[in-house]
Amino acid sequence: MKYLYLSLCLLSSIVSFSQENTTTTNEVTKDSEEVSFSVIEKVPVYSGCDENMGNQALKQCMASQMQAFVNRNFNLELLKSVGLTAGKHRIKIQFKVDKEGNIIDVRAKAPHPELKKEAIRVVSLIPKLDRPGFQDGKPVIVPYGFPIAFTIDPPKALSKKEQRRLKKKNRS
Repeated sequence: MKYLYLSLCLLSSIVSFSQENTTTTNEVTKDSEEVSFSVIEKVPVYSGCDENMGNQALKQCMASQMQAFVNRNFNLELLKSVGLTAGKHRIKIQFKVDKEGNIIDVRAKAPHPELKKEAIRVVSLIPKLDRPGFQDGKPVIVPYGFPIAFTIDPPKALSKKEQRRLKKKNRS
């Protein structure tokens, strides 16, 4: 599988896969204790992000910190072994940050069951956040999601010399 060139990266823009919010923020807080990442008053704070930054800066910091965490911990060798076709592939990750800052309810959609399992494993390793999300001065549950995008390049053509070696090796 030397011919596979794999790259793993998160899309530069993090996408929240939580349900569309059709009610006002106050109604959401009263009806449930879950508030969308896109409308929350104070976003959860990922370790290493300065909680004194504004919401938009904290969102970007959280996205980049999660990207770095996933890149460090995702088993790239697994991409080689599952036999995906050449091209672009995505794994969609969804989870919630609870009222204490823990990552809960991790789910994933992936082009292969082993990749789904690996994505859930890696996201479940994310350490407790420094601060949960807050709405109306109270901690709330915050749904969050992002894609893991990667590309598998097509196999490169073997040179004539490599083809001869392969034929010779197969005859032995």
